[in-house]
Amino acid sequence: MTQAPTRTGEPKGFRSAELGWPELERIPHPPRRIPLLGDVVGVNRSTPLQDSLRYARQLGPVFRRKAFGKEFVFVWGARHAADLADEARFAKHVGLGVANLRPVAGDGLFTAYNHEPNWQLAHEVLAPGFSRDAMAGYHPMMLDVARRLTEHWDRAAATGRAVDVPGDMTKLTLETIARTGFGHDFDSFERSRPHPFVTAMVGTLTYAQRLNTVPFPLAPLLLRSATRRNAADIAHLNHTVDELVRARRATGGGDGDLLDRMLETAHPETGERLAPQNVRRQVITFLVAGHETTSGALSFALHYLSRHPEIAARARAEVDRVWGDTAEPAYEQVARLRYVRRVLDESLRLWPTAPAFSREAREDTVLAGEHPMRRGAWALVLTPMLHRDPEVWGADAERFDPDRFDARAVRSRPPHTFKPFGTGARACIGRQFALHEATLVLGLLLRRYELRADPAYRLRVTERLTLMPEGLRLRPERRTAVPEPASDLRRPVPGAGD
Repeated sequence: MTQAPTRTGEPKGFRSAELGWPELERIPHPPRRIPLLGDVVGVNRSTPLQDSLRYARQLGPVFRRKAFGKEFVFVWGARHAADLADEARFAKHVGLGVANLRPVAGDGLFTAYNHEPNWQLAHEVLAPGFSRDAMAGYHPMMLDVARRLTEHWDRAAATGRAVDVPGDMTKLTLETIARTGFGHDFDSFERSRPHPFVTAMVGTLTYAQRLNTVPFPLAPLLLRSATRRNAADIAHLNHTVDELVRARRATGGGDGDLLDRMLETAHPETGERLAPQNVRRQVITFLVAGHETTSGALSFALHYLSRHPEIAARARAEVDRVWGDTAEPAYEQVARLRYVRRVLDESLRLWPTAPAFSREAREDTVLAGEHPMRRGAWALVLTPMLHRDPEVWGADAERFDPDRFDARAVRSRPPHTFKPFGTGARACIGRQFALHEATLVLGLLLRRYELRADPAYRLRVTERLTLMPEGLRLRPERRTAVPEPASDLRRPVPGAGD
């Protein structure tokens, strides 16, 4: 299970909250607690995050839940979350959900423990891959993948059919990170079913989620068949990545993308390189994390745009004004879509697709001057509730309003109140990549289509460690006089993916 840094005397392994919070009894918990089982009355095993949001509204900014003898502390108050963001006193904690992914990603950037040296090595080797110059180099490939999406949506628009938004956004973001980072094409849009890599990835994420809802001693018995499927899913992910790396080595290198950096770049001071096993883990980390969360962010944004035609019209007018009659936007033009970016940020506020992060105390301390914590004690920050704290976001925090992110409003808010990418040194390394990709795609789709929602649809959120709108379908309608690329390199794919 999870570990704290391995200094002498440092606590190791999973730590139930009563071991790290000396005054735990002061922290409220749900009513009707059952001996041994804990706070399980009324919970839904498939939506643990949304259950926690419900308890958060009832119990306040710091609360606890107990399940099968393990006690957990949750935090969502803005003042408490800001204190946990203090890097001098707190560090990333690899919580249960993330630790459950270690059989898949090991000491990759997202799942590494703080004491594991490969995290710092990989971060320093790969950070230049997200520089401005590197991002500008990825832009044409992002456009190429987006063309494949619009080909698919054009065919749907021509026949009046609705599109599977989460499914299509998953195809888009997988192809984008695979092409830009690793020079690989999964041919997602040429398939009528999800690529086997996506199926295996969803399987591992779902299994990791299920492990959190089953008593650890009973997991081998209750999840026997699921455990076998998970082992097969991990084997498929490993095989896919091993073949990708083998092909790259056979060609002698690519165009300086992330995979080249992983294979060829040495640490500038120590000369150390990433070991082959760690390269595999980093590739899996980027392929999974680099598309799963962005696809969710795009899907939620498209849902809200379809439900708020006045906001969609304002965003579309900005795209028309900023991009003009340019067939394809240049890299610099994407950052000028400030209102479109606000739409994306507001979607991430309400439904951050990575919905929680954990922090642990580096030394004995007191959280926000209220709750003593021993070294190694940890808390889970519920990001969707942090983003709904009425003291920061107002009494209408549930309302979708992109103007919450205009420059004046952002300056008026305290720091550490908007955290869709985590916090501190271990925050998402690919944040700017994801934001550029998502803003570009929203701009392209708004420019090309009117988005028609199904009036009967009600937002349902599915959880597989990340969040995604379930069953979201929209009907795209082509706008007139949309500029087309001067040199159309798109490949006709009759009927593919329909």
